[in-house]
Amino acid sequence: MKKGTLILVSLLLVLMTGCSLEPPEWAKPNKSGNLEDMKLGLSISTLNNPFFVSLKDGVVAEAKKQGMEVIVIDAQNDSAKQSNDVEDLMQQGVNALLINPTDSSAISTVVQTANSLGIPVITLDRSAEKGKVEALVASDNVKGGTLAAEYIVEQLGKGAKVIELEGVPGASATRERGKGFHAISDTQLDVIAKQSADFDRTKGLTVMENLLQGNPGVQAVFAHNDEMALGAIEAIQSSGKKIAVIGFDGNIDALNSIQAGKLTATVAQQPELIGQLSVQAAKDVLQGKTVEKLIPAPLKLVVKE
Repeated sequence: MKKGTLILVSLLLVLMTGCSLEPPEWAKPNKSGNLEDMKLGLSISTLNNPFFVSLKDGVVAEAKKQGMEVIVIDAQNDSAKQSNDVEDLMQQGVNALLINPTDSSAISTVVQTANSLGIPVITLDRSAEKGKVEALVASDNVKGGTLAAEYIVEQLGKGAKVIELEGVPGASATRERGKGFHAISDTQLDVIAKQSADFDRTKGLTVMENLLQGNPGVQAVFAHNDEMALGAIEAIQSSGKKIAVIGFDGNIDALNSIQAGKLTATVAQQPELIGQLSVQAAKDVLQGKTVEKLIPAPLKLVVKE
C-alpha cells in the first residue's frame, strides 16, 4: 500500500512539472541586457488579413533594425490556439511578448501567466481585458468609428439608413469602433441592421447578401474593417444597388478599391507603424524605461481623390 502511494505521488509530481509553464533552463530569457541577445514573441490574430500582415512586417523590420530576434505565430483567428501559441512562446524563453489578441477576454489568462513569469506584454491593435499590459499600441478606434459616422451624415444627411457590419465579438476593436460610430449614429443616423461578420471578407459577403434582402432601403454600410467592407461591395454589386460603403484599416485592397470607384471610403490606420512602435515599446521596457500605457498611431479618412 505504501509502495502504491509513493508511485502515485511520484506520478503527480511528474505531471505537475510537465504542466508548468516555467521554461526549461536552456530556454529561459537572456538577462544580459544586450538587445542582440533579446528574443521577442509575436502572436498575430490572423495572417489571412493584409492589415495584420503589414503589422507583422512592421514588427519584423523594426526588430531587425534593433538587432532583436522575433518568433512569429499565426493564431488563425482561433482564441484557444492563440493561448496555446503564447504558452509555447513562453516555453521558448522570449524576453517579451507582442500580442495582437483574437479575443480580448480569452487572451487574459495567458497574459496573467506571463505576468507571473516576469515576461512583459505589449498588445497591438486590440487590448487584453485582464492582466498587466505594459502598453497598448493602437489607433484611436473610437475616434475612427466617429469619423465614419460623421462622413455618412455629411454625404447622405441626417436620418440616412445604415447597416453596420461588426467585427469579432469580444475584440476590443469591435467594441471601440462600434462605440465611436454609435456616438454619432444613435442621434443622427438610422442604423436599420447590424451583424457580426468576424472581420472576414467572405463572411462580409454572405452577411451582406442576407441583410440586403431584409433591408431594401439601406443607403450606406459601415464595416468595422476593410475586409468585411470589400465582401459587402461584392454583395451590393450583385444586387445592382448603389450603396455607399465605408471600411476601416486602409489596407492596399481597400485603397485600390477606392481609386476604382467601388469602396466609398476607409478610416486608414498605419499597421506597419503600429508594429514598429510596439517593438520600440518592448525595447524600452526591457531596458527598464517607463512607457505610456496607450501609444497611439495616427489615422485619417481616405476617399477618392
